[in-house]
Amino acid sequence: MVMTVHVDIVSAEKLIFSGLVDMLIVTGELGEMGIMPGHSPLITKLKPGQVRLVKPQGHAGSEEEIYYISGGVLEVQPRRVTVLADTVVRADHLDEAEAIKLREQALRKMRERSTEIDYAHAASELAEAAAQLQTIQKLRKQAKR
Repeated sequence: MVMTVHVDIVSAEKLIFSGLVDMLIVTGELGEMGIMPGHSPLITKLKPGQVRLVKPQGHAGSEEEIYYISGGVLEVQPRRVTVLADTVVRADHLDEAEAIKLREQALRKMRERSTEIDYAHAASELAEAAAQLQTIQKLRKQAKR
């Protein structure tokens, strides 16, 4: 019997994904974690980065779908997993040139900071840009397989 878990990915605007997956991989505060059917209940903050869904594909194997989130919250219940995030973008819709531009702007802001708040905000923007670029690289590696 194939075991799956229902996953909902929700942005501030709408439901992005709802369906059964074999596994969900996200980046929490303490690092990357995989959520599979039967996982213990859990609520944790998520860092900006990838949300990878390993979807059932029948006898031929499985398919992976990748999203970028700007951070958020993960809730794991016995039969349902929910990812809540302000921003959710399919990885194949990310703009690499825009992410590089955002990274450069954040680095400039960090160098020119006038207060600790400015520095913290720029560091947060830098983390988001870096996470977008990592997501794009992961998608490229997946496409080469």
